[in-house]
Amino acid sequence: MYIDKNNTIYAASQETGQILIWSNDRINPTTVLHANLYLPLSIFVTMNGDIYVGDNSSIQQVSYSNSSKLIIQMTSRCMGLFVDITNSIYCSSDPQHQVFKKWLGDKNASVMTSVAGTGSAGSAANQLNNPNGIFVDTNFDLYVADWRNNRIQLFRLRQSNGTTVAGNTSPNSTMALYRPSNVILDENKYLFITDTDNNRIIGSDEIGFRCVVGCTGSSGSNSNQLKYPRSIAFDSSGNLYVVERDNNRIQKFSLSTNPCYGKFVITKNFPHQSTIYL
Repeated sequence: MYIDKNNTIYAASQETGQILIWSNDRINPTTVLHANLYLPLSIFVTMNGDIYVGDNSSIQQVSYSNSSKLIIQMTSRCMGLFVDITNSIYCSSDPQHQVFKKWLGDKNASVMTSVAGTGSAGSAANQLNNPNGIFVDTNFDLYVADWRNNRIQLFRLRQSNGTTVAGNTSPNSTMALYRPSNVILDENKYLFITDTDNNRIIGSDEIGFRCVVGCTGSSGSNSNQLKYPRSIAFDSSGNLYVVERDNNRIQKFSLSTNPCYGKFVITKNFPHQSTIYL
């Protein structure tokens, strides 16, 4: 899932291969793009509206004319996509246990550079184990949801060793994570984490880490519960959106109203019980 500056929501349906777009706070998709995608798993939309999707073996640029253009031919899937401020695209490949990078101005569709991970699964500082969601800030610091290692890794620019900033083996006091699938930063550079198998969202502030959504201790379909959350994003007003795979919905939470849980505002149901990923 991705939310642009106009609060338009973009999501990729793995089941149908479609890109679903919601605008003007509508419940049902206002636009559906058909671009012959095969098992899309990740999506990113740039400031100028370019839509990039990672499917099972490639990264495609999708247009509103229902066509797609090959950007990168992959040997495995991208669980997370991100385009930084220099127009470089990042892909987290969970089967290869690495994060790759490529400048979009490079027309070679087969060359990417590894920026995190060794290619072998592991829990050392320079290793990853099934990386999922990624986030790159304006300092080019790379945050990785290291799914099977139950941690969030931070890789500084041109550094091969990462630092655990949340979860297992973190030197700081955080919270235990179980299969985190996504990590983002808010405008104050605080971390928000999709703690997928704990069915909750973890957030940080100047005090530390806390549960902000799905804090009941059990999964479910009530407005204060989550069931296998996969992706999160903020809109321009600071509302947090959560994609839940097993509830087939996107929920919107106003964290400023209730910092312990967030306030349920609106549910967007996925058509055809589609599975939506980041």
